[in-house]
Amino acid sequence: MEEILRVEGLSKTFTLSKKQQKIERTTLRKKVAVDNLSFTANRGEIFGLLGPNGAGKTTTLRMLSTLIKPDAGDAVLDGCSIIGDPEGVRSKIGFLTSELKLEDFFTPNYLFDFFSRLHQVPEDVVRTRKELMFARFGIDKFAEVKVQNLSTGMKQKLSLVISLVHDPEVIIFDEPTNGLDVLTARTVTDYLQELRGEGKTIILSTHIFSLVERLCDRVGIIIDGKLTHCGTLSEVCDGMTIEDRFFEIYKEVKGDEQ
Repeated sequence: MEEILRVEGLSKTFTLSKKQQKIERTTLRKKVAVDNLSFTANRGEIFGLLGPNGAGKTTTLRMLSTLIKPDAGDAVLDGCSIIGDPEGVRSKIGFLTSELKLEDFFTPNYLFDFFSRLHQVPEDVVRTRKELMFARFGIDKFAEVKVQNLSTGMKQKLSLVISLVHDPEVIIFDEPTNGLDVLTARTVTDYLQELRGEGKTIILSTHIFSLVERLCDRVGIIIDGKLTHCGTLSEVCDGMTIEDRFFEIYKEVKGDEQ
């Protein structure tokens, strides 16, 4: 398969405030969020980063999306370096996080058009794509309803659609089903599979084992900022379920800390 993403030695350390120290239950002022992380992803596959909360998944995806800079390392996405050509990377990706906040007083119609203009999508393409995407996710009935009056699920679907206005080759999702009801979550996961069928590459983070089993072609297990295992599900699981294998690896890594 054709490699579309190569991550080499990504590292990121944060300085903790006193409040964060209390939350983390530590006296240390520095936290290594991502530690020398390396992996590859291929065109037309779904690659999952699986790990517990605080493992470094979100920090990794934010670095890949050029929202924050790594302290060390680099990643090359479809020929563009996140260090040397962040604008090139942004033109090729769609990034969706549960922390994406839409302005309450705008409508889906306005937001779709606004972000399409930011990405310089031709007007005729905007009209066609909006019609298809709004119908696909049931947003068409709420196109002129202000965001503040939309349900949580509808806001999430709108966020997804807005992230993909420019039809990117690589889609990066941070916890794609987090906080969604079962119907909306199924709509999103079905769409991820459709995107893979169109040859798109999807990088996602999750702590949900069933999501990995259902969607991912390959998976990387991340614990305390380090990638411990990476490969196809069969390679990583070694005859076990992904859940059982994950906890076996977790115990091996954490050891006496448990």
